[in-house]
This record gives sequence, C-alpha cells and structure tokens, in this order.
Amino acid sequence: MSVLISCGQQTEKELIATSPAPEQDPLPSWNEGSTKSAILDYVTAVTNPDSADFIPIDDRIATFDNDGNLWSEQPAYFQLFFAIDRVKVMAESHPEWKDTMPFKAVLEDDMAGLISTGEHGLLELVMATHAGMTAIEFESIVDDWLKASKHPRFDRPYNDLVYQPMLELLTYLRAHQFKTFIVSGGGVSFMRVWTEDAYGIPPDQVVGSSIKTVFEYDNGQASIRRLAELDFIDDKAGKPIGIHKYIGKRPVFASGNSDGDLQMLQYSADNTYKSFQLYLHHTDAEREWAYDRDSSIGRLDKGLDEAAAKGWTVIDMKGDWNVIYPFQVD
Repeated sequence: MSVLISCGQQTEKELIATSPAPEQDPLPSWNEGSTKSAILDYVTAVTNPDSADFIPIDDRIATFDNDGNLWSEQPAYFQLFFAIDRVKVMAESHPEWKDTMPFKAVLEDDMAGLISTGEHGLLELVMATHAGMTAIEFESIVDDWLKASKHPRFDRPYNDLVYQPMLELLTYLRAHQFKTFIVSGGGVSFMRVWTEDAYGIPPDQVVGSSIKTVFEYDNGQASIRRLAELDFIDDKAGKPIGIHKYIGKRPVFASGNSDGDLQMLQYSADNTYKSFQLYLHHTDAEREWAYDRDSSIGRLDKGLDEAAAKGWTVIDMKGDWNVIYPFQVD
C-alpha cells in the first residue's frame, strides 16, 4: 500500500524523468533539415521540466487537419468520392436524379459538371447521401465503402493514402504525452469510423463538420437518426470554434495544409505557452501532387504568406519527406 501511495504522490517532473527514452530517430521518413529539426527542438523544449518553455502534460494539445494533411485530397476530397458512389448505389430508388443536378452530373461521370454546381451542389449531394439512416447504419456504410473502394490514381484503398511522415509525427507527439486531435472540415461521422485504425486517434478526439441528428426510442431500441440538415461546418473560422466547443483547450501544436486551416493556426499561435504552427506544402507532383495558391482543392495562398511573415514551419513535401505513403516503406 505504501508503494501505491508513493507513486500517486510523484510529481510531474518525476514521472517524466522515469519515462522511457525516445528512439534515436523518431521521424525516419523525414529528411534531415530545418523542418525536422524545428519539430524535434520544439518538442524537446516544451517537454523538458527544467526548460522555461515547459508545458504541463494536461495542456499539450495538438490539432491536425485531415484532408491534405494526414491523407491525400486529390483529385477530389475522398468523402466526395464516397458521396458519388452512394448516389450511384441509391439512384435506382431516385429516378428523378437522372435529370436533376448535381445528381445528373454524378450519374454521367461528369466531374466538371459536378464541380460547376459549386458548394451548394456538393452540399446537396452530401445531404442526400449521408442522411435518412441511423448513426450505426451510416458507420457500417462507410466501413463497407472503405473496404471495397480504391483511389482512381493509385488503385489502392483510400485509407492506404495516409502520410507515413505524419503517422510518425503523431506517434512522436503522443510518446511525449501530447494529446492528438483531428480538427477537419470533413464529416465527423465519416472520419470516426476509421481514424483510430489509421492514425491512433480515437473517435472522441475527432472534431469535424456535422449534420443534425435526433434521438429515437422505439420498442426499447435507442438510436440516433441522421437528418438532411446542416449542423456545424468545421472549416476556416469554424475550426477555432470547434476546438473551443469540443476540446475546451487551445492547442499548442497545430498542423494544416490549406487556407481553411489558417484560423486554427492563428488560434494556436496566440497562446500563453510556446506554440508550433506547421503547414504542409504539396510540392511533389511525381509521388503525390503539387498545388497551392490556385488550387480549387486545398488552396494554400494566404496561409503561405502568413507562415512566411510569422516564421511558421512549412513542410516542403518533395524536399522534406523521403517517403509519402506507408506502402512505399521498404
């Protein structure tokens, strides 16, 4: 009993001192250089109890965008591919879709026509394909789709296209007692099905966009039913709001890849603790894609300028990563 009491009274410094030593190179898929060094130096500084920059364990919050930051997002967001496939599955029950945009464009494989319908058309697509079922039914549909569908360029399951260097970064942060969250514009229920297997991030640490739901209780059966009504958009200024609402603490480490993540990085930067802002710049057209200021997907324009002005760390995918995907690891 006395041993248990003694352990319970250990200080945070004592607990850290007895933690296992980190691996010699926790980021092997990152090339040596200023980007990798900046990450390692930051984590070393804020987890050293003798450092002026030390951050208590409970405040080590790290937030990551998903699309284009933890997995690829080209030639379209993967959740959009899911919605497109759902339209084709459901079309037999909706004969009116063959003459109605944006469904007509989907059924004719007219991606340009679909994109031309804009945000309203894409939202209509999502509402039609993501609602009308229980939460459990939706999760099962997503899981089945991930098992059966493959990316059009790589001919591999979509969740194979996660970034190996970011997996290493997540593991490294957690080894130093950071709590890692996804904060994404993607659908929260869509992501929660697979993020724990893909990234080691459990469902309760995923913040995303959502549609409205209602609780139903029928003959002793309790369920959550999904409605075709928008609830919350976790993008741009919505990201700090989502962090405040669902996490309750300001992140000290924030990572994204587009202007949609800018406000999250700004929120992280305005911190009483030493903080770290990380942008992923897609510069590798051969192994992945190269895009930034003019892209309709994952545009990185204002974010690049602000990163340069404020000294934030920017990953040059082509130069900083020696591997992109896990299936490329020897």
